[in-house]
Amino acid sequence: MKIAIGNDHAAVELKQEMKEYLESKGHQVVDLGVNSTESCNYPEYGEAVGRAVVAGDVDCGVLICGTGVGISIAANKVKGVRAAVCSEPVTARLVKEHNNANIIAFGARIVGSETAKAILDAYLGAEFLGGRHQTRIDMIHEIEER
Repeated sequence: MKIAIGNDHAAVELKQEMKEYLESKGHQVVDLGVNSTESCNYPEYGEAVGRAVVAGDVDCGVLICGTGVGISIAANKVKGVRAAVCSEPVTARLVKEHNNANIIAFGARIVGSETAKAILDAYLGAEFLGGRHQTRIDMIHEIEER
């Protein structure tokens, strides 16, 4: 799977660890984040990953900032993105199964590396269930169009 990863200054170390973890599992990782702890603006990286996902350049995205919230809000402004913040694996599985989230986000100040790996495993191992959930995804798309 080809996965875009983006981060801000608060998540440099965790991003690098998750990038290596994903690559060790055979995924191709496109790094659209920063490698410096100098303060930067997370919306740029949320947008970059969102645009890569929507354009089909990657299969899905991973975003990491201090909490995962700000960077996911930025990504969700890109039409077609469904980014979800998760702090544990059950939610990560459910956002794929129910919401067909195409980007997962978490916070470097919230979760440790082992929990982050479990979140990635749960998300990447899940499949969208379709059915009644597709109806809701369609409704979300209608909201985007209004």
